[in-house]
Amino acid sequence: MLATLPHLLGDTFPPLKRGDALQTIQVNLGYRCNQSCLHCHVGAGPNRTEEMSAQTVEQVIAVLERQRPATLDLTGGAPELNPHFRRLVRAARGLDIHVIDRCNLTVLEEPGQEALAGFLAEQEVEVVASLPCYLEENVDGQRGKGVFAGSLRGLRRLNALGYGREGTGLLLNLVYNPTGPFLPPPQRQLEQDYRRTLATQYDVFFNHLLTLTNLPIKRFGSTLLSEGRFEAYLSLLKEAFQPQNLAQVMCRSLVSVDWQGRLYDCDFNQMLDLPLQAAGRHRHISELAHIDLSDNPIAVADHCFGCTAGQGSSCGGALT
Repeated sequence: MLATLPHLLGDTFPPLKRGDALQTIQVNLGYRCNQSCLHCHVGAGPNRTEEMSAQTVEQVIAVLERQRPATLDLTGGAPELNPHFRRLVRAARGLDIHVIDRCNLTVLEEPGQEALAGFLAEQEVEVVASLPCYLEENVDGQRGKGVFAGSLRGLRRLNALGYGREGTGLLLNLVYNPTGPFLPPPQRQLEQDYRRTLATQYDVFFNHLLTLTNLPIKRFGSTLLSEGRFEAYLSLLKEAFQPQNLAQVMCRSLVSVDWQGRLYDCDFNQMLDLPLQAAGRHRHISELAHIDLSDNPIAVADHCFGCTAGQGSSCGGALT
């Protein structure tokens, strides 16, 4: 995989600082995944072995008990493949912390995961599910043959438990990301297209659609470099920069934790190994309670234009 960081170390992105409150702790439980998607900014796949240990999970839980963030956001890889996933979810829900599971849907059919959907519903976990298009050929082209059909089966299983249904409180949000080096279309209009197509053609329902911009890092960035399209895509992001998005980017109220427990300003910085801007070294989750993040500078590079281009992009979808 070609390294993208050397191509992103310009000084063109404006300085950025954190807000006053830490709202979300996002934990990457490991890079192992049952899929190998072309756009994956993690470079996750079935052969990755990085995985958060039981000891580090317990350190995360200790921080949750002290800090009481509003949200615990679990990601990967496929976070559910970590053997300590359910322990962490139960601990957070016992503290009345909202939990998000960033699910690729086909993991629900993996051996040993037959009861996963029921567990998520029982714990009232918000499921943020990857479905980069409502067309089979586009999904399978980006994520692998048969993934679209498997994703539909996963969505129907979640719907049967009440996810995506009005009045149940079980949130099922879908994630769209472009299939190539271009910006997402307007989120509201695309959500209407998804809702209409999935309901009428597949009898599938969801709450909201979140649009994400592909950042030029890891597998997606490496592909752009090998095809000679990296600089053109980065220029597109820069030209679409909207300064009003700076106030709403997720890194102002979020801390990202990697599988080793190290802290970053966001998941994308984690993948580039750009650590949290504190003391000039990697800081660990066990230190978080002793770090004052208020008004701290955020580590930035040119990949940050991906979050501020056009309608903006974050783990919660479009910013505007």
